[in-house]
Amino acid sequence: MTIETGKATDENAHLFVDLDETLIRTDLLFESLLLLIRRNPLYLAVIPFWLLRGRAWLKHQLARRVKIDPAGLPYNEEFLAWLRVQRAGGRAITLISASNQSYVSAVADHVGLFDAAIGSDEKTNLKALNKLRRIEEIGRGEQFAYAGDSRADLPIWARAGQILLVNAGPSVHSRIENSPAEVLRFDSTPTLFGPLLRAVRPHQWLKNTLLFVPLILSHQLTQPELLLAATIGFLCFCLCASSVYILNDMLDLESDRVHQTKCNRPFASGELPLAAGFAAAPALLLGAFLVSLLLPTDFRLALLIYWLLTCLYSFALKRVFLLDVVTLAVLYALRVAAGAEAITIVTTNYLIAFSLCFFLGLAMVKRVTELVNLQAATASAIGGRAYRKAHEPLLSIIGVLASVMSVVVFAFYINSPATTRLYNTPLILWLICPLLLVLLGRIWRLARTGRLNEDPVLFAVEDRISQFIVLGTGILIWLAT
Repeated sequence: MTIETGKATDENAHLFVDLDETLIRTDLLFESLLLLIRRNPLYLAVIPFWLLRGRAWLKHQLARRVKIDPAGLPYNEEFLAWLRVQRAGGRAITLISASNQSYVSAVADHVGLFDAAIGSDEKTNLKALNKLRRIEEIGRGEQFAYAGDSRADLPIWARAGQILLVNAGPSVHSRIENSPAEVLRFDSTPTLFGPLLRAVRPHQWLKNTLLFVPLILSHQLTQPELLLAATIGFLCFCLCASSVYILNDMLDLESDRVHQTKCNRPFASGELPLAAGFAAAPALLLGAFLVSLLLPTDFRLALLIYWLLTCLYSFALKRVFLLDVVTLAVLYALRVAAGAEAITIVTTNYLIAFSLCFFLGLAMVKRVTELVNLQAATASAIGGRAYRKAHEPLLSIIGVLASVMSVVVFAFYINSPATTRLYNTPLILWLICPLLLVLLGRIWRLARTGRLNEDPVLFAVEDRISQFIVLGTGILIWLAT
């Protein structure tokens, strides 16, 4: 907290505190919207009609259908600690917000610091001048202090004897510079670039290099026009995948906040506003399909299927036992098929079968790792998933079998006539089989002993031995060619 001296103010003046992005590091309007959409995406067709009757009516309809758990919300801890000190000193504090009254009351009851909790009803959106009028009615012309974060709070600060800026942006700070009132600043707002970059998960783009596999295996990597087409396809899938990652993180707020590591994700922690997600997700998706216009129609069809399947996964399939991991494996195989469509070649059945088995095994690794990590926690199930600790042996058996089958399929691929025609020395490819067994066996051993990151992709990027195995596989393919 920093304090800027100004006109003397009554330190015991009635303090009015905003809720969204001030007391908490999120916005309950967007939180409730996401909860409703996750429950039933068809509400997307109804929400615009509610909004036509005003934001107050929209919030009222959302509050009727969705409950918010105040205990799971990300609070501004520095500001909350300061409020506790003020309360202990006997200061009157009122929570006043444009959020619906039911949500404001629930948060006030949970925090236990406020003399009163005032929110919007179905007719009045308690924001800006509406909020100022309510504050002046309560204060009866006496000096008051106000804590907020946005430009909508400027009319209130203009009348306040003490100004509290909580996570306010630079434009708000500049408008307050010449205020004669005392100004207290809490939790200066960081730039959005860093959290947004983490939200799009650039490390996950490594998965999309699968689009180059058909180009490599067809021995056309040196063809500039095909390499460019595959690169454009890679970019399309990166943009599309990042759009879905953002959507998935926003839909998973509740489960992520109680997760051991996912609670640090930008949206779950409140580091990145949900409004940024609502803007970035459609923008990235639109960019992906605009860029895809440079590629054949069949590639755009594959991209559309990928997006639809990932959305279906985010809304429903990820909560269905085993079907979620099968869906993940299909999405990996779809990347390979899309890479073939980008350069207009036919993908072999062996390659698709290998991809399905190999990535089904890795998807099982992810679930097994999450379950093993639960042993060190009090939870008995993975948040937002259909898996419990008792499922770990079954998932391990299925995953190991899928991993072994991927090596078997690769062996059949080596013996196929199409392969022998592509390689001068196909026998060298047999050396890849033990490398795959070592890689997969090591991953499973680390997963079962709780020493594996929950994201196998991160493990592959950071693990030196895995990097050498992948490099060795590439060298063997080159030598066989």
